[in-house]
Amino acid sequence: MPQPPSPQPQDAVPAAPTATTLWFMLLALLSAFALSQAYRTVTAIMATGLQNDFGLTPASLGAFAGLFGLSFGVTQFFMGIGMDVYGLRRTVLSAFPLTIVGAALSAWAPGYPWLMLGQLLIGMGCAPAFLACTVFISRHFPHARFAFVSGVAMGVGGLGLLFTGTPLAWLVARAGWRSGFVLLAALSALAWLLIWRRVHEPALPSPAPEREHWGTAVRRFGALFVLPHSLGIVLLGMVAYASFLALRGLWIGPMLIERYGFTLVGAGNMAVAMSLISLFSPALFGRIDPGPTRRRRWVVNCSLGISALYLGVGLAPHAWINLALVLAISVLSGYSILLYSDVRSSYPPDLTGRALSLYTMAMFLGVGLMQSLTGWVAGWAQGHGIEPYRAVMATIAAALALGSTAFRFLPASPLLHRQNAEPTQN
Repeated sequence: MPQPPSPQPQDAVPAAPTATTLWFMLLALLSAFALSQAYRTVTAIMATGLQNDFGLTPASLGAFAGLFGLSFGVTQFFMGIGMDVYGLRRTVLSAFPLTIVGAALSAWAPGYPWLMLGQLLIGMGCAPAFLACTVFISRHFPHARFAFVSGVAMGVGGLGLLFTGTPLAWLVARAGWRSGFVLLAALSALAWLLIWRRVHEPALPSPAPEREHWGTAVRRFGALFVLPHSLGIVLLGMVAYASFLALRGLWIGPMLIERYGFTLVGAGNMAVAMSLISLFSPALFGRIDPGPTRRRRWVVNCSLGISALYLGVGLAPHAWINLALVLAISVLSGYSILLYSDVRSSYPPDLTGRALSLYTMAMFLGVGLMQSLTGWVAGWAQGHGIEPYRAVMATIAAALALGSTAFRFLPASPLLHRQNAEPTQN
């Protein structure tokens, strides 16, 4: 009897897939990413219920919201290596069940420590969700379409944000916050089944390399940290997406309810509006990607502009001004997809997967740190008689300004210098 072929690190299938098949596999992977988006933004809608049931302070609420990002970000290191060693499919299917367990534990949690444990498991389980999508796109879609396809992927993943707007607010208002975690656990199980059924990553165009040992993979990943241009990428990456998630995932609900007297469903409607914009803004910026010659300038200008908008949100005297500024932030925040293109252009092809993993790790560590920091700032402001949301928005604005400055003045990749000398290709 002939021996079956040895497994490839990419979980390859024999036949080369069509473009339609690639898109279906990407959509299956995006189902997990959409749910990770939902999990990281539930606090904005559940905050009032959690505070009432467990007596949480703003700092405790921020720590709860931030733990997802911290566990998600730390685990990126292992997920990036796991994808190189075992393939995307095996990594996602092995990790995502933790999300289901964490959501079920959160729905049952009798106290704050159990709730935090559930959040920790959810973050770890969701860790490969978006990274798997970006690595899949990097490997199997044309280089010139990377920014656009990644923007579409980010937009589709934003469907999870829609769920944590009006639909979740309606459910929580009628059945309590625990019902939200029950529904998310069920949806997570369905996403796992969809990925198991549909995703079989195709073989790479070139012969697959031998499977690396973990020690070798760790050393190669660590080598990214000593490259001079990695620092600027990491510093801006830690605040660019984190600023939007801090607003959309944590503070938009409490701010509108406490500052302007919105109902929970009314705040949910605003969260839906932000989410709808986030479905399309990354694809828009991906479509108009100016290429390596001007991309970094666009990134710096957009991030500084958003920093000014956050200051405006903190100082807004009227609800309609606040809402207009929040919608403007939602539109401009799509620029973060350009950072993924910058990462891909800044490293050689054999380091692309690890570089995307490094950036994703920085991005979600930043989410966790930003939410935890702003929770502490809100508590500190209350204790000193300062309006907490003004202090929170000023903190976010300052973090964005510092990250933008670091990205602007720290060294850029030598690869970008060489590309800048060539005609721009989008």
